[in-house]
Amino acid sequence: MSHWLGSVFLHRRLAVLFAVCPILVFLPFTTAIAGGLYLNEFGTSSMGTAGAGSAAYANDASTAFHNPAGMTRIEGRQLGGAAGLIVGEVQFDPDSDTPVDGGDGGDALGLAPIVGSHYVHSVSDKFKLGMNVGAITGAALDYNNDWAGRYLNQEVSLLSVSFIPAAAYRINEKFSVGGSVNITYATLDYDIAIPHPLPGQPDGKAKVEDADDWDVGFNLGLLFELNEDTRLGVIYFSGIEPTFDGDVKINPVDLKANASLEFNFPPMVRGSIYHKLNREFALLGTVGWEKWSDFDEIPISVGENIEGAIPTKWDDTWHVSGGIHYMPNEKWMFMTGFAYDTSPADKADRTPDLPVDRQVRLALGTQYHWKENIDLGAAVVYADMGDSSIKNDKLVGDYSKNDLLMIAFNFNWKL
Repeated sequence: MSHWLGSVFLHRRLAVLFAVCPILVFLPFTTAIAGGLYLNEFGTSSMGTAGAGSAAYANDASTAFHNPAGMTRIEGRQLGGAAGLIVGEVQFDPDSDTPVDGGDGGDALGLAPIVGSHYVHSVSDKFKLGMNVGAITGAALDYNNDWAGRYLNQEVSLLSVSFIPAAAYRINEKFSVGGSVNITYATLDYDIAIPHPLPGQPDGKAKVEDADDWDVGFNLGLLFELNEDTRLGVIYFSGIEPTFDGDVKINPVDLKANASLEFNFPPMVRGSIYHKLNREFALLGTVGWEKWSDFDEIPISVGENIEGAIPTKWDDTWHVSGGIHYMPNEKWMFMTGFAYDTSPADKADRTPDLPVDRQVRLALGTQYHWKENIDLGAAVVYADMGDSSIKNDKLVGDYSKNDLLMIAFNFNWKL
């Protein structure tokens, strides 16, 4: 038993933390704007174009989230809300030469609901205030106990909630500026299997519980309205660096230690365009960049005596998206769009906590002008997250199924 205790505590706890760190990227922080490793989908009307043009459209209360500068286009008070669900399939296909015997893990993806609300208040024609609240909860990944990658990831459940107050000011007829503060709280629970040092004995388990933190970032937005039919929007996100503090419990030896992980969600910038071609059609587009090369290591500490850093070797990512609005009459608007994001990691650095490489999204949506002051909408997005090949000393293979389907409904109420 002393051999098991020493082996686990001295040699496996860093491996536990190595496995925990990548899943933090998948935390669907609602402080994030779009693209790259951040989720695009927040249930707003821009979901119908895969996020294309979201920083320039500025036509309902959700602009307080996508680009606070766009709030200067909102008259009076508006309240928006959204609710939806993320479903899909994530299933690994291990190679015959993968180092650890085991199955494919089954469908590891759990359900995750999408909930968000947005409010804009007109202090004057030029000065606007806003508030956003969003949360996404659920079991993100849950592999079968005997799968080949169980020593890298077994199960994760998570919760994140963000409060985002915003303000905007119109400088002149063409130019508006805005900003918002991102106040985010997140928690994480995580399980990983640990091999027993004696052959033929069942695996142990390491569990990270109640790892949580608050952190604050900011957005800066610009909106330039060339004319009634064309506008440009730019949004900058500062990034956040939460420190997740929690407990690592290792069984069956009932070992417990405090753990702390410093994680860098890096800055990003998005530029969007909205152009109305005629009464029926409008074109939308977005180009963006995320500085994931800042995520070069993860500082960690275990207990009082162990400190270090885990290298990640991630790359910056690029985002591009395009969309179309079709308005056959005053009541209906139909939307479609696509988005593409480059991969942040190669197969040597990727882990099953975040089985993502390049991402391709296809979106459909509609908005219905139900009453004079109420609009209703719906959107569906299919996301192909790539084959996410993995090749390291614990796991070799790729994901034969790696798809997400996101469905959401929204409303906008002119108070």
